[in-house]
Amino acid sequence: MKADELRSKNSDDLQKILLDSRKVQFSLRMQVATQQLSNSSQINKVRKDIARIKTIQCEKASAK
Repeated sequence: MKADELRSKNSDDLQKILLDSRKVQFSLRMQVATQQLSNSSQINKVRKDIARIKTIQCEKASAK
């Protein structure tokens, strides 16, 4: 998800997206552990999305 899209969302939506992203990350890690993941670049994409969401949450918190 792009940063512009995330900035337009409110804090509750960001929290929900963060929770969903962490669930996806956990699922991908389990797939790696059981050697079922074919595209390992998905892990990095999800990690970067989580970092992007947390950064925007901090920006919104400091702006208040």
